[in-house]
Amino acid sequence: MSAPDGSPVGAERSIGQLFASATTEMSALVHDEIALAKAQLKQDVKRGATSGGAFTVAALVLVFSLPMLNFALAYGIRTWSGWNLAVCFLLSFAANVLVAVFLALLGVVFAKKAKKGKGPQKVAASMKETAGVLQKAKPHPRPEQPETPALEDRAPAAIEAVARSSS
Repeated sequence: MSAPDGSPVGAERSIGQLFASATTEMSALVHDEIALAKAQLKQDVKRGATSGGAFTVAALVLVFSLPMLNFALAYGIRTWSGWNLAVCFLLSFAANVLVAVFLALLGVVFAKKAKKGKGPQKVAASMKETAGVLQKAKPHPRPEQPETPALEDRAPAAIEAVARSSS
């Protein structure tokens, strides 16, 4: 088994390796938090789109079905009951309104579900919690390190190689 940076578990790792490992894990955590936020936002958008679609269908049913359904239903009621034709048209209109109300209520239910979606708020709370944990973390005491040699003490060939690579 090995650590994320490839070194064996239990082996002494340098501060640089530990810092690189912590940075990699923190980056992965941030990427996962962003992916979670995107997924939850996508779900909320789907619910909102479903709600809008239900409202649109309710309006279309009411508009496009009224003439055809009113005539068919009114004449059907007249045939079966023998009532006045005006009463039969009012009953057919009432049936269309009931269908539209049902679809509108369906739209309201999905709109409330989309509004209750707390995806981004959950992610923000999680990020704040992570930041709080990181702020409380105490740094590990570092051992004293020997000073690096002055620039003049280094080999001239190494200085020249760096100068060539940067130009």
